[in-house]
Order: sequence, then C-alpha cells, then structure tokens
Amino acid sequence: MIQCKRVYEQAGPGDGYRVLVDKLWPRGVKKTDLAYDEWCKALTPSNELRKAFHSETIDFSAFSQAYREELARHADEGMRLAALAKKQTVTLLYGAKNTEQNHALVLADWLRHL
Repeated sequence: MIQCKRVYEQAGPGDGYRVLVDKLWPRGVKKTDLAYDEWCKALTPSNELRKAFHSETIDFSAFSQAYREELARHADEGMRLAALAKKQTVTLLYGAKNTEQNHALVLADWLRHL
C-alpha cells in the first residue's frame, strides 16, 4: 500500500516505510526530528518543473503530465519502491501545503501502476 502524508504530521504506527520525496529539505524541520527511512531525491520533480508549478506558469494537469514523463526516466527506482509497497505500507512524505494537488499524489499514483 502507498499513502501520502505531510512531513509536518506526526509519524504513526501505520506509516510503515517512510520516504521523503521532496528535493529540498522541508522548512522548519530539523533533520534529527523527522522520522523517515530514506530520502528519495531521484523521484522528485526537476527544479525547473517544480518552479514552473509553484509560480503557476503551468497548471496541475500540465505539471502532472510533465512529472510522469520525468518519472519514466527513473523507472528502476520506481519499481524498487513499488515492490516494497507490495510487501508493506510505504508512506510518501512531502512538505507542500496543498494536500489535494501536489507531486507526492502524482508519484503515488504512478507507483501504484508500475
């Protein structure tokens, strides 16, 4: 199972394997305070794509499509996480304020379909 959670939420027993999926370390969080198992920068959006989305140069639909194209270039890393999610819960940790339109949700959907 794959789920998404903001880094600012408390870790819970149902989180399983916790993966930080932001390219930049989340603001206001000490590295010693975040409970996570790995920081997977390989599956994060490129800086250019991230900046275009946050500046509203592109909408969420265009961002999602472009991000999926970037993810396709890292299929091996995706397959590794997808395989892990078949054995245990994997929680993708993200820092975005928007809980309905963010890269972690696109990533989770992409991983579920590998």
